[in-house]
Parts: sequence; structure tokens; C-alpha cells
Amino acid sequence: MGELVIFENSISGMVLTLESDLTGVVIFGSEDSVSEGLAVYRGFSAVQVPVGMQLCGRVIDAIGNPIDDLGPVKYEFYNNVEIKAPGIITRHKVTEPLQTGLLAIDSMFPIGKGQRELIIGDRQMGKTTIAVDTILNQGSSTTPSELISDLTYCIYVAAGQRRSTVARLVKRLKDKNALAYTVVVTATASEAAALQFLAPYAGATVGE
Repeated sequence: MGELVIFENSISGMVLTLESDLTGVVIFGSEDSVSEGLAVYRGFSAVQVPVGMQLCGRVIDAIGNPIDDLGPVKYEFYNNVEIKAPGIITRHKVTEPLQTGLLAIDSMFPIGKGQRELIIGDRQMGKTTIAVDTILNQGSSTTPSELISDLTYCIYVAAGQRRSTVARLVKRLKDKNALAYTVVVTATASEAAALQFLAPYAGATVGE
């Protein structure tokens, strides 16, 4: 389960189901490129994405390939996309507050760094705006773009959005010097459904 498999035409996929006479695989590419009779090889490792501080300021796809035309990334190491979450007792305590920079939220809701927090609402209610404003408010447009040790590093996952929407977001982050401490993981609506499925997992892995 979760192992990487590679088809003979170089298309890769991830094992999701294992039965006695059937293996279910999600394909990281167009399903039209896979047909009956293709050989499939085990990758002998779980699906992994690259992680490390070098990803700050970069835009990557769901499997870690840079797509921002800034050249290759020198990755430190790779982490498995699917891992067993640590138990409550073994997790670090939440001891440091996270300021969103939005007075209405910070004055009513105590949010800690490392805490899981949902933003729930109907369409066009401003959920994404709150998240993006929080990212922008972690730094300052007047400060240099170099990484600062006490910054809150942010990961924005764009799954199923239009390319133009993601491009506008990246430009806004760059203009506000917020891209220096942000990683954008994107799987747009035009990409394979499997990559859109994998993108949130990849973003969580980069963050952890």
C-alpha cells in the first residue's frame, strides 16, 4: 500500500488497494497513456516528495517537480507522502501563538502554531482570502526577502484551481515579499485527478 509503481512508458502511479487478484493504482499522468498489456514495475519505495528549506520561494507540483521556471531545486532529502501520524502523547505541545494579523480573528480565537484549524463556510465567503492574508501577515512588505529564523513558514496547496488563479496568487505573494517564506504546491484543474488527490498530502509532508 502506498508504494510507487512505474509503467514501461515511464508513467508512475501509487498503489491504493491490494486484493488477492487485483491491485488498484492511481496514475500520475493521463490515463490515455496506459493501456492493456503494459508492463508495470515496483518502485520498492513509498511515494515520496522532496522536502527542505530550499523549497521556500518555489512553486512545485504534487510530486515535487519545480514548475516556476527558476531551475532545478537541490533537495536535502525526501519524505514519504503517507505516514502514520504520531500519537497525541508523543506530539509537541502547542506553546506559541499564531497571529493571523486579522483583528477580528486574533481577538476572539486563540490559534497556536502547530494547531489544526478549519476555516468553514459556503462558496465565495472569503475562506481563501483569510488564509492568504494570514500568509501575507507573517512577514512585512518593508522587510527584505531573506529568510528570517522566527518567521512562520507557510505552504499553500492549490488543488483543482485554474492556472491563471495560481499565477495571480504567486505574483501577489512575490510582490509582498511573502514568497520567500512560502512554498506553493499546485495541481491545477487541467492535471490528472491523481495529482490533485496527492497535492494536499504533498503539502502536509513539506510542512511537517
